[in-house]
Amino acid sequence: MVHYESVNVSLNVTLDHEDVNLPGSNHRLLQKQLKELYQNAVEGFSAGIVDEYNIFEWKVTIIGPAYTIYEGDVFDVVMTFPSNYPNSPPEVRFMSEMWHPNVYTDGRMCISILHAPGDDPHGYEKASERWLPVHTVTTNATIEWRERRHAFRKKVARIVRRSLQML
Repeated sequence: MVHYESVNVSLNVTLDHEDVNLPGSNHRLLQKQLKELYQNAVEGFSAGIVDEYNIFEWKVTIIGPAYTIYEGDVFDVVMTFPSNYPNSPPEVRFMSEMWHPNVYTDGRMCISILHAPGDDPHGYEKASERWLPVHTVTTNATIEWRERRHAFRKKVARIVRRSLQML
């Protein structure tokens, strides 16, 4: 049986942990951040560990914000933290269907802050835009957002309706 503890999460967690490079410190850091999340609620966003024995995988639930085309939808997301976190970014993957310029069709989130640190081999991003330990794409949706905004909104509305019908 999967153990799930609900907790409110903010992805913009700053690191004030001084020994992040010591063995096991990433485990302690994630425990500390998860504890902080229990104490600091963020409306429309909650998370918790998927398995009480694995602090490196979190289940996140995001409620579509009011007054947006995602309003009322419920999105399930999994965040997987690497063993060298916070030196490398977590992987963020939507498990719910999502149509968004920063989400690939397989659900992986693609934003600069989640790309490995350092220079971009393709030259699209500055190193300062990519993952840094202090930070706790072009997809089909991007093209549609830019070139066919009405079609983009219709597709999102269809996904939201389907999601609500499953509740």
